[in-house]
Amino acid sequence: MTVSVQAVDRVEILTLQDNYIDILAGDDSNIITRARSRKEIDIQDSIIAEHGFSAMITTFLDDRPRTILFDFGFSEHGAAFNARNLGADMSRVEIMALSHGHMDHVGGIEKLSGMIGKPGIELIVHPEVFRAPRYHKVSENLKYVLPPFTRQKAKEAAVTLVETAEPYPMAERQALFLSEIERVTGFEKGAPSLWYEKDGVPMQDTFEDDTSLVFLVKNKGLVILSGCAHSGIVNTVQYARKVTGIDQVYAVMGGFHLSGPGLEPVIQPTIDALKEIDPAYIIPAHCTGRNAAGRIEAAFADRFILNMSGTKLSFASDQ
Repeated sequence: MTVSVQAVDRVEILTLQDNYIDILAGDDSNIITRARSRKEIDIQDSIIAEHGFSAMITTFLDDRPRTILFDFGFSEHGAAFNARNLGADMSRVEIMALSHGHMDHVGGIEKLSGMIGKPGIELIVHPEVFRAPRYHKVSENLKYVLPPFTRQKAKEAAVTLVETAEPYPMAERQALFLSEIERVTGFEKGAPSLWYEKDGVPMQDTFEDDTSLVFLVKNKGLVILSGCAHSGIVNTVQYARKVTGIDQVYAVMGGFHLSGPGLEPVIQPTIDALKEIDPAYIIPAHCTGRNAAGRIEAAFADRFILNMSGTKLSFASDQ
């Protein structure tokens, strides 16, 4: 089964929150626009980096924009603070999607939804986003329980939940919510330290709710945006290709979840597989980790883009 995606002229991804910021980067191009405050430089109006992710995506077809909000960042205020200081018009957001139910992707939902100002706006999720309890297992005797995303929190954010385990077209088919991702690689087995309990029985979290968004740029190919890629970024790209029936990949962006010693063995197989996929641009963000991001940069040279809080990336058909 394939799902058609409407090809667009341009996809703009404005990162409202990521783990890194460098206001002196000075590497703007026809693709990259780094963060600039809308006010005079002041101690009150920098851009916040947190261990979280949120992105405002706008597609353009015949100059008509459609805007989606993907994930909401870690803290209650961080992504919203950045949106205000970047001058982002949140009222343009028509629909929202959530990559998975972890706290670093849902923390700012209430404030961002309030800025959008459309009570009842749809939020597309996989049904397992409400899985709880989830926890980070340090050892048999030490675990950190992660704050859950709940239906009550969704209600407080005034969103209308759309739950689907199947691919779901959004914004007049200009975006695709992949939902549950097939696992086909032998090396992407999830994070060994992330667990949950089902009926009181502890087990490694298999992240059925982990997902990504997919876009199609005319003459260029797919743009794939992950939140954390707990399913594996290669699995994610391969599933996007399968579902859309399109092999050409223009850009792969988002958290690749390769940080920490437990995932060190996964880095090189991931790089090797991404080389075979051969994207025009690769943009590891959020939870990819310093070591993995550095090795990806070395492997992909001028196809690598360093993402930051406040960065806008533009992927267009005429580039």
